This record gives sequence, C-alpha cells and structure tokens, in this order.
Amino acid sequence: MEFLRPADWREALAAKAEHPSAVPIAGGTDVMVEINFDHRRPEYLMDLNRIALLQTWETEGDAVRLGAGVPYARIIEELRGPLPGLALASRTVASPQIRNRGSVGGNLGCASPAGDAHPALLAAGAEVEADSVRGSRLIPVDSFYTGVKRNALAPDELIKAVRIPVADGPQQFSKVGTRNAMVIAVCAFALALHPRTRSVRTGIGSAAPTPVRARAAEEFLEAVLADEGLWDSRRDLGPSVVKRFGDLAAASCNPIDDLRGTARYRRHAVGVMARRQLLWTWEEYRAGRG
Repeated sequence: MEFLRPADWREALAAKAEHPSAVPIAGGTDVMVEINFDHRRPEYLMDLNRIALLQTWETEGDAVRLGAGVPYARIIEELRGPLPGLALASRTVASPQIRNRGSVGGNLGCASPAGDAHPALLAAGAEVEADSVRGSRLIPVDSFYTGVKRNALAPDELIKAVRIPVADGPQQFSKVGTRNAMVIAVCAFALALHPRTRSVRTGIGSAAPTPVRARAAEEFLEAVLADEGLWDSRRDLGPSVVKRFGDLAAASCNPIDDLRGTARYRRHAVGVMARRQLLWTWEEYRAGRG
C-alpha cells in the first residue's frame, strides 16, 4: 500500500487523476477501521490532512459551504444556529475523540447507510461539491447515494465541500442504538420544516440499502399544511395527522434483519421517531422559532 500526501488541493486532484483507486483519508475514523480489520487493502492511500481549505466553512448567500474535512466537534460548536439538524446529528457521533476527527466529507465518501450525517443532509437539501482536474460539479444529496457504501463520485473526483441551506425553520434528528453512546445506528430519522418554500423534507438512515427520504410522508404533510392553511395559522396538527405521517415514514423503509435489529423493529422505530419529531418541530414552529 503506497501513501500519497499532497501538499495542496491541486496536487490532490492530480494524484487522484493519476491513481483513481486511491482512497482519501483525513480523520480516518472509517477507513482505518476497515484497514485494521483487513476488510480493505487499497493500493494507494491519500492523506488530505495538509489541505487547509478542507478545514474551513463559510456562508454563501442562504447556504453554508462546509469544507469536507471540518470535524463534527466544530459543527456542534460553530454551526448549531444555521445548521441545527446537522449539529444534532453530529452530537450523536461516537465519542468526543471521534467527533474531533470525523467529518461529513468522510461520512459521504464511505456512504454507509448507517452514517449519522446522511439523514440530516437529506432533510436539509444539501449538495455535494465534487472536484477533479476536469472541473467541479454539484451533486444533489438525493442522487449521491447509489448503493450500499457506493456513491455518485467519478473515479477521479474528490469531495471538496458540502453546500447546506441555512435552516429557515425547525429541524430535528434522532437515532436508535443498542446503547446510548459509541453505537452504530439501528435506524435514524431527520425532519426539517422549510417555511420559506412551504415544504417538508426528511431523511432515514440504516433502514434501507441507502439513506432515503420518506417522500410519501413529506407529500402528505405538505398537502395538509397547505390545504388547511396551517403554515399561516400555526394551529395544532391533530393526532390523526401525526399518526399518518409516522405510518408513511415507516412504510418508506426497506430494512433488513441483522445483529443490531430486525426489519420489523426498524420500521416501528422510524415511525415512532417520525411522529415525535413532527410534534417537536411543529411545536417549535408554533412558538415562533421558525
């Protein structure tokens, strides 16, 4: 296994073009585990830690442009205002040590269906900025996940940043695990209300081959909010709406049985989380905090 250590982004892109099989590594919280357990033995390993631009974030209009290497700990401390859903998800990642090293870019690169950042990114409507010597492109996060631990990156592309809309309404995230910390999600759910566009977005993790949205649940809730004038009146949703939203979210799953949980349990848990998060976000919206 050869070790590549580019000094800047241009050098990194050139190295990736020359060695498309090179596996990028920054925090190493996923890649090194696979290597240590001999689940993966890449021909080339590319260290991106010297590239400062991956460690920065900035606000561009109504979005945050988050460098691929910004660790979860900084998201929690610096971005919980503009990106509340992602900050909540970041709080659930492993341990303080892992949160100081792991990043959203790493989560996206590995594309595990259990990655904690994915549901929040789906609910927010993020875009992945992919870069290569051929140029840059933005990939909607909905299109980024192509299979179990597979993504839409071309062999010569690297993730440079993630563009995430600044929250204009309440956002929530929760996950179920076999214990309270240092746990891979049995399943996870995220919800974001977008009052500016009068839309609803969701994200489900670890309950399908890829992270997915509960589109039927979104469409149902959007119709209720519009038809009953609830965006403006902010009246109570009613228990039947909350229950139906949870049922539709659960039906959007395509889970499996494994050591962490059964498919039946995952569907049930997603439904419970969806109902609870809808109550939490709507109460926040009614209180004028969105």
